[in-house]
Amino acid sequence: MTDSNKPTSAPNASSNGSRNEDEIDLGKLFGLLLDRKWFIIIITVLFMALGVAYALLATPVYKADALLQVEKKSSGMPALSGDMADMFAKESEAETEIQIMTSRMVIGEVVDQLDLTILSRPRYTPIIGEFLARRSGNKDEVLISELQVPQSVIGKPLRLDLNGKQLALYFDDQQVISGAIGEEMRSGEWRLKVADIEAHNTDTFEVYKTSRLGTINTWKERLSVSERGKDTGILAASLQHTDGTQAKEVLQAITQAYMLQNIRRNAAEAQNSLEFIEQQLPSLKHDLTVAEEKLNQYRLQSQSVDLSLETKGMLDQVIEYEKRLNELSFKEAELARLYTREHPQYQALLEQKQRLQQEKAELTKQIEQLPETQQEVLRLTRDVEVNQEIYLQLLNRMQELNVMKAGTVGNVRILDEAVTQPRAVAPKKPLIVVLATMLGGMVSVGWVFVQAMMNRGVQSPEELENAGITVYASIPDSEVQHKLEERIKAALKRDKNRHAELPLLAAEEPTDMSIEALRGLRTSLHFAMLEAKNNIIMISGPSPTVGKSFITANLAMVLAQAGKRVLIIDVDLRRGYLHNMMDLNNKEGLSDYLAGKVDRDALIKQTPYKGVDMVNRGVAPPNPSELLMQARLQELFDYASEHYDYVLCDTPPILAVTDAAIVGRYAGTNLLVTGFEQNSVKEVEQTIKRFAQNGVTIKGTLLNKVRRTRSSYYGYGYGYGYGYEYKSK
Repeated sequence: MTDSNKPTSAPNASSNGSRNEDEIDLGKLFGLLLDRKWFIIIITVLFMALGVAYALLATPVYKADALLQVEKKSSGMPALSGDMADMFAKESEAETEIQIMTSRMVIGEVVDQLDLTILSRPRYTPIIGEFLARRSGNKDEVLISELQVPQSVIGKPLRLDLNGKQLALYFDDQQVISGAIGEEMRSGEWRLKVADIEAHNTDTFEVYKTSRLGTINTWKERLSVSERGKDTGILAASLQHTDGTQAKEVLQAITQAYMLQNIRRNAAEAQNSLEFIEQQLPSLKHDLTVAEEKLNQYRLQSQSVDLSLETKGMLDQVIEYEKRLNELSFKEAELARLYTREHPQYQALLEQKQRLQQEKAELTKQIEQLPETQQEVLRLTRDVEVNQEIYLQLLNRMQELNVMKAGTVGNVRILDEAVTQPRAVAPKKPLIVVLATMLGGMVSVGWVFVQAMMNRGVQSPEELENAGITVYASIPDSEVQHKLEERIKAALKRDKNRHAELPLLAAEEPTDMSIEALRGLRTSLHFAMLEAKNNIIMISGPSPTVGKSFITANLAMVLAQAGKRVLIIDVDLRRGYLHNMMDLNNKEGLSDYLAGKVDRDALIKQTPYKGVDMVNRGVAPPNPSELLMQARLQELFDYASEHYDYVLCDTPPILAVTDAAIVGRYAGTNLLVTGFEQNSVKEVEQTIKRFAQNGVTIKGTLLNKVRRTRSSYYGYGYGYGYGYEYKSK
């Protein structure tokens, strides 16, 4: 055939097939969920119940909150004014205040104040004990006023037992100290004093002595501080804890400690300035005294008392320059505590100071032209008045700083005192139940999908046919057969000595859909065996429990009902149980015949069913494969093929043992039973390949235990045409 004769529609068919395959996958997923809906519902309800249980049993967490205001603050000296005051002005950022409030300095002060390194909690029955204690309405707590332990025990749990008014402290189940409530107990490095105790639901408490740093870090993690709005200066502080009362006390102490440190910090600025002035005053007073003595002495010597108007004006200017320069020097000392010399504000001050010094130098040149007596009087008078002016200025400043220090209130105030909200903030019970329910749904659906991905078993004949494997029949899973098996199992439990016969479905319920499918197989076999070398049919499978024996026994009944003589040979010498289905014993079977222990006449037995004879497996031999290679098996098959219309051979699975390959060489028709959702297409292909390697050709396959599932219905459009919905086992 030339290329021009090749069909041109193949690519389109392939692309259409890809699209259909995508649609099938979506439909299959939807069908899987419908098939496992009860599993999904049960798991979801279970998770929801666990969520409800957790929400009820979990310890509630309470929240204490407080509100503070940080006012704008100038970090310069209050006495400054004008341009210099503007240079010192600086606003405190909210983020800075938040960092201060959550610092170890503030929280550490609270830990020491409330002695938070001592922890205690009641010990209840696991899981439900705490829940029952909360329901009782009585609080169990112990008030420990002093606890000292060895350094090696810090952070480790201790047990405090109450017996009446007596207490005993244990570490590693060893008693370390004991005594009565209210008294101080001592023993080596151990110190304990219990001020009071309330024990309504338990008489045992867990006690811890934690490290100071660890306690600070713990409370720091629980504390949350944030600014409300932007640049409002309003700080919202909150703290969460299982004990609402303690949460309130700790948060209140933190806000108070933060406010007090703010006040101390503001007062410290005034204190530093006071110390600077106090250091300068003695030196200035001494300089003033010396200057006055020199002026008086010179006047006496030169008999010069008064200054001319011109000289008086120069003196006033000199004093003014000295005063302003001295003021700038004082401000420079204050500014040096805040900035470096390269700061713009510092540079501006230095430029102003340099300008005044230049103006003073020019005035000094004018003074040098005065008479020598006037110059000296002017100089001495200037020293006296300048020193006096500076001294009085510092005295006034010291009084102002004392007043400011006494009236320091800080720039932080508490708007709302710490309070504990009446309702617990955690656990959020409705949210937990919703999330648990959603998690249950996702877990169950995910599990269904994972199982579907891992279970690559055949779900429709089309899967096998697409792989080039012929399917002779699809045999539905029989609910009646399951009930029959359950009935015999119940009977065996009641009477262990009873013979384990298995009811035959074709005899018990001949109208069952599984039997109807076998009747269809009977017709297919009639035509399939027209070209076969003999009438021997081997039935095998890839793995155990695919239903080979069920098909063999019931197919024999269906063939016999058509007036045929059928011989069943149980070639599964290891685990064959067809004799139970035919209500026969297992004596004098095939293994005994192949071993030469019985003859053919004793081997073939009549069954209770008309037209069906059987060869049971016999005693399980140690070498079944070697027995099947005996010439007596060929003789048995030749005889059976001559005297019976059909010879059905039930063999063990080929992937487990090679017995089926030996039997397949004698059979004219070889059938393979595949379990629905049990054997994958690759497993079936491997089975056929294993037979081919041994020179055995598989005529076709039987898809057994087929169930009508929604996944297969939506996925493959599969149905039998009988209007019957098949249920899973």
